[in-house]
Amino acid sequence: MAKKLTFKLINHDKRSDFDWLNIECGSARVGKARGLIKDKTLTICSINIFPEFEGHGYAARTIEMFKESYEVIIADRVRHTAIGFWVKMGFVNREDGSYAYCEKKVKAK
Repeated sequence: MAKKLTFKLINHDKRSDFDWLNIECGSARVGKARGLIKDKTLTICSINIFPEFEGHGYAARTIEMFKESYEVIIADRVRHTAIGFWVKMGFVNREDGSYAYCEKKVKAK
């Protein structure tokens, strides 16, 4: 069974407006993410899985975990080579260089 991913929010540094997050699997730091958190919206500016951990699904698992915590997730300034990843994760093109995922909640009648 695969180890569960955990995230550690790095203390906010006055030199940066961004929120930084370490992505860990067990005792290994497998990557990091940089973004902006505002209420239930997460804007991802970068997500990096370290080369020695690539190809194990850590990025996809990270996004799935983000979906559990945020209603709106924006992948900002998506590289051309990463478009397929974001589309596969359920994000849609906003026609401004970014892709967005919006959780749809259905209200009971």
